[in-house]
Amino acid sequence: MATYESLIKLKGTVGDLVFYELNGKNVVRKKSGFNKKAFKKNPSYEKVRQNSSEFGHCSKVGKIIRQALSKYIKESKDPLLYQRFAKLMTQIKDLDTVSNRGKRTVKNGLATEPGKELLRNFTFGNIPNDKISFIQKNQLEISNLQYDYIIILTLKIDFEHYLSEVHEERLASDKNPQLSFQNPFKEDDFLLYFVILENNGEIESMGFM
Repeated sequence: MATYESLIKLKGTVGDLVFYELNGKNVVRKKSGFNKKAFKKNPSYEKVRQNSSEFGHCSKVGKIIRQALSKYIKESKDPLLYQRFAKLMTQIKDLDTVSNRGKRTVKNGLATEPGKELLRNFTFGNIPNDKISFIQKNQLEISNLQYDYIIILTLKIDFEHYLSEVHEERLASDKNPQLSFQNPFKEDDFLLYFVILENNGEIESMGFM
């Protein structure tokens, strides 16, 4: 990009040069080599199209999950959460071995044990992620009994329409390592479970189960 001075002010395209005004100055730049039509159809852009499609998918999935958890994850005050969570979604998507490149999904990645483990190990800012495990359906076990309350968020994820529903349940620990919680969703819904451990009104641990 360069500025120019002339008695005649040009606007528009001349050859491979584009003339326009920017912040009160006359500017000229070379025409971009990017061609939208070629991007959509040219075989040489195939890998770029695939990456772009999967990146958009991961961004949308990450957004609906973060929105569902926003009430709690904002307490982490993590300035890099968006980037870190987007990277997590990409790593999980990469574990999808049943779909062709360009159509790999976070859902299929989460169907694998490594994908589930990546999600369970993710931390929000400096807030610890104490390990909480299922004993059986709708029943969990907590190894550390120092918490006053356990908050369980059950997330129903619609990967096709990029929507989510959340059911929240707050349980007193009663110093019992085994707790049962409710699940209002159907058996075949895709569900994620997020647990917040609270003590004296403060979040001391949170993460996916």
